[in-house]
Amino acid sequence: MQLQSTLTCPHCARAETLDMPQDACVVVHVCVSCGARLTPKTGDCCVFCSYGDIPCPPVQREGDCCGGPMDGAR
Repeated sequence: MQLQSTLTCPHCARAETLDMPQDACVVVHVCVSCGARLTPKTGDCCVFCSYGDIPCPPVQREGDCCGGPMDGAR
C-alpha cells in the first residue's frame, strides 16, 4: 500500500506530493501555486483518484472507495 501520491494541478501543472489518509476521502484540495480548488472528477471518490499518480488507499485496498461506485456526490 502506497500512502503518498503526487497531485498535479490541471490548471497550472504544479505537482505536489502529499500524504493520503488511509480511511477517508479528500474531496477538496487547493493548489498552492495557482489557488485552484480541485474536487474529484465525476465517478472518482477523491482528488487523489482524479489528479494523483497513486489512487487513494481504499481504492488500492478494495478496488473501490467508500464501499461502492461513486456518483460524484461525495
